[in-house]
Amino acid sequence: MKDGPDIARIGALIGDPARANILSALLSGKALTASELAAEAGITGQTASSHLKKLMEGGLLAQAKQGRHRYFTLADADVGATLEALMGLAARKGHLRTRTGPKDPAMRAARVCYDHLAGHMAVRMFDSLQSRGFLEVTTEPGGLGLTASGEAFVTGFGIDLSDLRSKRRPLCRACLDWSERRDHLAGALGAALLVQFQKHDWVKRETGSRVVHISPKGERDLKALFPIHS
Repeated sequence: MKDGPDIARIGALIGDPARANILSALLSGKALTASELAAEAGITGQTASSHLKKLMEGGLLAQAKQGRHRYFTLADADVGATLEALMGLAARKGHLRTRTGPKDPAMRAARVCYDHLAGHMAVRMFDSLQSRGFLEVTTEPGGLGLTASGEAFVTGFGIDLSDLRSKRRPLCRACLDWSERRDHLAGALGAALLVQFQKHDWVKRETGSRVVHISPKGERDLKALFPIHS
C-alpha cells in the first residue's frame, strides 16, 4: 500500500530485539535512564543511545530532563496497549521465550500494563463488569463505554468520572492480556481503578518490576467487588 499509515516503520522499530527489550522495560510505567535501559536490554550505553534516538524519532518514546539525567517513558498509553497486544499475539502463535524464572507466575497473576492492572485478576474484573452489564460497545474512542449502572458502580467506588472524561484518552478500552489471552480494562478508568486499589492497600507494586502483589484482604475485597456469576 503506497498511501496510509506506515506500519512497516513501526514494526521495524519494535522488531529489533534490543529495542523490544527497551520498550518492554518501560511497560512498568516508570521513567528510566539510558543506562538503566541499556542494562535491561543487555547492550552498551552507546548502542542504547542509538536505539533510544530511533524510538524517539518514531514517536514511541518521550523523555524528560531532571538535572543531569534524561528519563525515558513510553510516549503514551497507545504504545503500551500495542506492546501488550503484540505480546498476546506472540503467546497465541507459540513465540515464547524459552527461559522462565520465579517471577513468571507472579507476572501472570497480576502486573502493571503501563498504568493499569493486567493479569488474572484484571481479566476477572473485566469479565465481571461485562457480565453485570456495566460496559457497552460504543462509538466513543476506545470502543467501550459505561452504562448507567456502570457509572453508578464506578462513582460509588470513589472515582470522579467527570475528571476522567476531561482527559485526552479513552475512558474505557479493552486491552488484550498476553498471559490470559483475553481482555482486561485499560483507558482512563483502568488507570483510575489501579490508583484506588493502591489507596485501599489492596495491591502493592514490587520495586523494580511490573509485578503487582495482591494482599489477602485485597484478594477477598476485589473478588467481592468484582464477582463472577456462573
